[in-house]
Amino acid sequence: MSKRSLAVFLFALFASAILIFAKDNPHPRQPTLTLQNSGTLQGLIAVSPVNSRVVWASGRGGTFVVTIDGGQTWRAGVVPGAETLQFRDVQGVSDKTAYLLSIGNGTDSRIYKTTNGGLTWRLQFQNQDPAAFYDCFAFWTSKRGLAQSDPVNGRFPVIRTTDGRTWVDIGNNLPPALDGEFSFASSGTCVAAQGKKNGWIVTGGASPSRVLATDDRGETWNAYASPLRGSPSAGIFSVAFRDARHGIIGGGDLDPAAPPFDQTATSRDGGRTWTLTRQQPNIGTVFGLAYAGKAGLEDGHEAGDHNEAVVMGRGNDDDDDDGDHGDENRRVVVTGPGGSAWTPDEGNRWFTLPGVTGYWGVAFGSRKTGWLVGTDGRILRIDF
Repeated sequence: MSKRSLAVFLFALFASAILIFAKDNPHPRQPTLTLQNSGTLQGLIAVSPVNSRVVWASGRGGTFVVTIDGGQTWRAGVVPGAETLQFRDVQGVSDKTAYLLSIGNGTDSRIYKTTNGGLTWRLQFQNQDPAAFYDCFAFWTSKRGLAQSDPVNGRFPVIRTTDGRTWVDIGNNLPPALDGEFSFASSGTCVAAQGKKNGWIVTGGASPSRVLATDDRGETWNAYASPLRGSPSAGIFSVAFRDARHGIIGGGDLDPAAPPFDQTATSRDGGRTWTLTRQQPNIGTVFGLAYAGKAGLEDGHEAGDHNEAVVMGRGNDDDDDDGDHGDENRRVVVTGPGGSAWTPDEGNRWFTLPGVTGYWGVAFGSRKTGWLVGTDGRILRIDF
């Protein structure tokens, strides 16, 4: 073979390889980012879309914000008597109904509920144990959920509601805590609920960082080790599941002098085992993450919820249906103070969101539309 023929052959081989790689690794279209006016300068920490129109968010200074038009306009408010508290978690149910969870030692850990769009709030739970510190909550339905506290004397004081009004301690159902173990209330996503009965709590503070899992609404629990670093400054900060088996965790290390760390891992067996994602988003510690999926709680048709079912039930958005969406089901956005990124395939490939820093929480109202919330009251809408 002549040199010219060899060169042509090698070029053709190289071109074919490039085409194959491009086909197997297409660069997806970047999402559209739109900055919105929240109506507050208080730092926002948690966000909970009901659908692509109704979204609740919460943060410092007893603040909540809500939109009913996809974020074109937001209404901000402060819960009376909670002006000094940080609402690290929020659960939107409808345009009228939402829950808020504040963090802090002793009586600063509280749960409030509104049923009139935030005009008034009822205090449902106020912690009385000076050693307890509630971090996050999650809901299966408008009336069934659980909230998690850091351990006290080796026990997790987890509480549960089955009626949307009263909260009962179920901590004896959980395995003992490790020495030094606790959770990070970074974005209200250290607890996740999925389907009718599945739930997960993620921890750090000790080694290994762990995932506590239930498949019967908290009656029984199992603890599983994760590959993310666990130490007094490190652990899992956020957890999400797209179905009963497939989930993702994110976290890191708050120590600025910490050596490099892994940030994300995925599970295919309900949280029993975890595998580090192939590549890591270069954004520092992950405070919050979310699948780009449908919003709404599992069951909007419980007794007494008929008025709420219109907006919180499945498939309320025009761009949502119950068909197979392939890779769209595996799309995840991660965020933290150092930056934000997204993956179209559950961590096989990562793409940074340029310039998106200082956002703590993220959640989606549909498969295409979500919101990031962060410092100084900033809200960023993301559309795929």
